Amino acid sequence: MSDDVKKLREATGAGVMDCQRALAEAGGDFDKAIAIIHEKGEVIFQKRKERSTGAGVLKSYIHNGRVGVLLDIRCETDFVGRSDDFQNLANEVAMQITAMSPENVEELLKQPYVKDESITVDELIKRVIAKTGENMKVERFCRYEI
Repeated sequence: MSDDVKKLREATGAGVMDCQRALAEAGGDFDKAIAIIHEKGEVIFQKRKERSTGAGVLKSYIHNGRVGVLLDIRCETDFVGRSDDFQNLANEVAMQITAMSPENVEELLKQPYVKDESITVDELIKRVIAKTGENMKVERFCRYEI
């Protein structure tokens, strides 16, 4: 595996063959290859978005004993629900809710992601969907602040 493929794989979470194809299609341009992988991730999302999300986790997050969030985030299977990718996503979304205090799920999904404002929370979720191959959605959440 070439260094570029390895680097692209680490940056996107895409498979080796997908990274090789994206680099070839981009003529070796790393940034263009990332864009190609993200575009293909959107296609995967569109195919998966109607699939049932019967598994998932309840994630709790408390910041400095003053702000708390309980998040219900769903995926298709328990296997993915226990994966590091999904658990990390749940943690990131809970921290987003803590920091940005959205009123509802729709507002949350439209917000710029606090750790990378070039993407929205919805795009963050779509990237994990593309990586795992399963539909995911934020079902609901509640936020408390003292």
